[in-house]
Amino acid sequence: MRGRFAAVRRWYGEHRRVVRRTLLAMAVGAVLLSGGTVASVAWIRSGADGHIYSEAGVPDAPVALVLGTKVGADGTPSPFLAARLEIAQRLFDGGKVRAILVSGDNMNTDYNEPDGMLRWLVDRGVPAQKVVLDYAGFDTYDSCARAKRIFGVKRATVVTQSFHLPRAVALCRRLGIDANGVGDETAKRYAQRWRVSSTREYGACVKATLDLLSSRDPVHLGRRETGIDNALRDG
Repeated sequence: MRGRFAAVRRWYGEHRRVVRRTLLAMAVGAVLLSGGTVASVAWIRSGADGHIYSEAGVPDAPVALVLGTKVGADGTPSPFLAARLEIAQRLFDGGKVRAILVSGDNMNTDYNEPDGMLRWLVDRGVPAQKVVLDYAGFDTYDSCARAKRIFGVKRATVVTQSFHLPRAVALCRRLGIDANGVGDETAKRYAQRWRVSSTREYGACVKATLDLLSSRDPVHLGRRETGIDNALRDG
């Protein structure tokens, strides 16, 4: 054992400059990463300042943009997604929006968030022609970018959980949509998932910052679609 310690000391003596420089670089990297995260969160959230409302107080808008999240194998919305859809339904029933754009993941043929969202809304009385589906909302940036570029949305009320809302509203606004937002807090009863998802927002804000600064195209762009135009024209 004593021989091993002696060997380690000799190795450190020979390589101490490299070790110290490596440790210093790691420390500096950690500080920069932490600072970058803080700056990203602050910049993203500043984009939503003054544009987050209660359900009762949110200004009218032509479109509610409901951001997708997990559905079951049969397409049944998870409690988090159902809570978002409930807000959108009430906004529609109350005349605060005239169409609902549901944007979610349909990357694989056996997983389909938008269809599940449509069924949920139609089952509760929202006319099918007032619900427009975006099958390529693979993340929040893509949903916001496609709402603007593919569906021609100019003004919208974004609906998601409250921990996600500042990033979602800020992305929409920085991508050219006059967006306000309403956040759900009823899903807080699922405390562990809420806590984990809230923590992930820090990293998500870094990604959102990089997406905006790079002005990347959505994963799938495609041609202009007229679903929102038709839904609004029909009254």
